Amino acid sequence: MTTTVQDFPEVGEIVVSTVTRIMDQGAYVTLDEYNNIQGFLHVSEIATGWIRNVEKFLKVGEKKVLLVKRVDPGRSEIDLSLKQVSADQKKKKLLEIKRTEKEKALIDNLKSKGNLTKTEIEKLENLLTDKFGSIYDAFSEVSAKGMSILEDLKLPPKSIPVIEELSSKIQVPHVEIRGVLELTCPKSNGIEIIKNSLLEAMENKKVNVSVTYIGAPKYRISISAQNFKEAEKELRPILEEIETNIKKKGGTFKFTREESKKTREG
Repeated sequence: MTTTVQDFPEVGEIVVSTVTRIMDQGAYVTLDEYNNIQGFLHVSEIATGWIRNVEKFLKVGEKKVLLVKRVDPGRSEIDLSLKQVSADQKKKKLLEIKRTEKEKALIDNLKSKGNLTKTEIEKLENLLTDKFGSIYDAFSEVSAKGMSILEDLKLPPKSIPVIEELSSKIQVPHVEIRGVLELTCPKSNGIEIIKNSLLEAMENKKVNVSVTYIGAPKYRISISAQNFKEAEKELRPILEEIETNIKKKGGTFKFTREESKKTREG
């Protein structure tokens, strides 16, 4: 005799559900991420105020992002709420689901195109997840920084060209922060000092950094990264290093921030 242990969500968890039956008292749904176990959405948890017709808010077959209010595994009961889910929670959950679907597609393609065995694909998943946190993040990093970031991993040789091909199709999020540097140096070789200070500050950085000459004493510095947090983290020490080097030579330093830019994820 085989006993099946059913997984249940935790109270407070945000889940994606499919509406299966609508009644005056609310609606029954199945939880997509929990093997389609059944939950109940009471009419009082659909929206604020009095609801005369549930079907104005819900349709059979429709997917909804819901909050788990109560779980009773013994009775297989799960109470849910729609009205308590914030717009940010809904957006975050849908992005999470989208990423999970992308990861599954990447693994399926990697397995078939690379002709990898189950053991090989599991080992590969573990290697990439241990280093990058998730499969999708691994492919995004390769897309942004190239295959060289995988050199320290002992990946199956036949998987490498497939990873490169799949990564090239991913459009990673991209942000750019810019600003204008005003730099002066009174020494006879002041221009050379400024140039070297800029080059030294940009060496061995994890993000793309560029400096263009506007016209004495102004230079525009631009940093591109996958998110603003990473870009800001890299900008600060670069500016500090430039300022330190210039002032050591008796020069002046000033930085003025310009408007940042962001592109959407593809």
